[in-house]
Amino acid sequence: MSEKSSGSRCVLGKVVSNKMDKSITVLVERVVKHPVYGKYIRRSTKMMAHDENNQCNEGDIVTIASCRPMSKFKSFVLVEIIDSSLK
Repeated sequence: MSEKSSGSRCVLGKVVSNKMDKSITVLVERVVKHPVYGKYIRRSTKMMAHDENNQCNEGDIVTIASCRPMSKFKSFVLVEIIDSSLK
């Protein structure tokens, strides 16, 4: 499951969907500075990641790492679950 190399990009995000088989959708937020006004703006990106054992639930905080493309949209793999939100 932790098949990451030394040059892989690791990001932290929140699981927003786990309805697919062995796949999750992770929302990654970042803060960028506006080029003209200087105000910091929150930007978000949805990334699909490979979850081999279907162990993630919606609302979990996870770490994902880049890997080879597994499908058209999926090029990240689940590394670990930081915070699990079991209801």
